[in-house]
Amino acid sequence: MPAAIGRAGRTVLKREGDGATPIAPMKLLYGFRRGERPMRLETSLSIRRIRTDMLWCDQVEDPNYNRLVKAPFRPSHEEMKRKDGLYDVCLVMDWNITSRARNRGSAIFFHLIKPGYEPTAGCVAIHPRDMRRLLPFLRKGTVIRVL
Repeated sequence: MPAAIGRAGRTVLKREGDGATPIAPMKLLYGFRRGERPMRLETSLSIRRIRTDMLWCDQVEDPNYNRLVKAPFRPSHEEMKRKDGLYDVCLVMDWNITSRARNRGSAIFFHLIKPGYEPTAGCVAIHPRDMRRLLPFLRKGTVIRVL
């Protein structure tokens, strides 16, 4: 199935803000979904409903780097409840989460595509139809492998 990756392609030397998708096997940890948008999710992954106060810290120097945080939050962050629909289904891959290192990249998710399969900021993105087809087979620990 087609997928979009980072606007800078792939890399084995992932750095914060480089726009590249890490070349690595990444285990799925859990996911998020927009509750008010209709999409039935059949999966054994733990899926949390996105709230407006959910943010993801991308400030390298902050102790919460590459972690879910709650608004209000002053350091640099990304809003999980996006207007563009990319995170209507958003699965968290274990890139720099279990074993965190500063500046190794944050918010590397498996989410929905932009129209035309536009590149991502470093995530892997697929069509909603393909996500619906894959979800029943995904569970915690399923490996998404970027080659």
